[in-house]
Amino acid sequence: MNSEITIRPVTLADADRLLTIYAPYVLESAITFEYDVPSLQEFKKRISHITSRYPYLAAFAEGEIKGYAYASAFKNRPAYDWSVETSIYIEKDFHGQGVGSKLYRRLEELLRRQNVCNLCACIAYPNPKSIAFHEHMGYKTVAHFHQSGYKFGSWYDMIWMEKFLNPHLPDQKPFIPIKEVL
Repeated sequence: MNSEITIRPVTLADADRLLTIYAPYVLESAITFEYDVPSLQEFKKRISHITSRYPYLAAFAEGEIKGYAYASAFKNRPAYDWSVETSIYIEKDFHGQGVGSKLYRRLEELLRRQNVCNLCACIAYPNPKSIAFHEHMGYKTVAHFHQSGYKFGSWYDMIWMEKFLNPHLPDQKPFIPIKEVL
């Protein structure tokens, strides 16, 4: 990639561009198990919900957003506050050009400051590129669920990968919402 990649938190004004990147994943792949592209209003609602606690980042190159990544709740119980699920979507023409790595490094930096310990990634299988990317970023496969999602007339397995970010302590530091970290 010839242009510089810059990373910044998303705003609701970015929702239309993010949805443009996300739509092909919904319509053309099993990377997400959504069947229908969400409305812009629904997508903005999701962004607002996630950014109330977690980082949601956009990568810029050539003057526009080329990808985004975010963390979300792993489970909605207080004991899970130190575990998050990570998600990443890159414009198809920018795969393999460093956008994803740069997004994940910045995401991890913020999550580390939030005292998050566990990063979890749920990957539809087979998806060798996503698995290789997550392995490159330090994730390890911890679970393989068979035939757990059905899309486009096929059954897909789910691979769960995890990465430890901060130490697991007997007297764990409290989770810090993203607005207190930025």
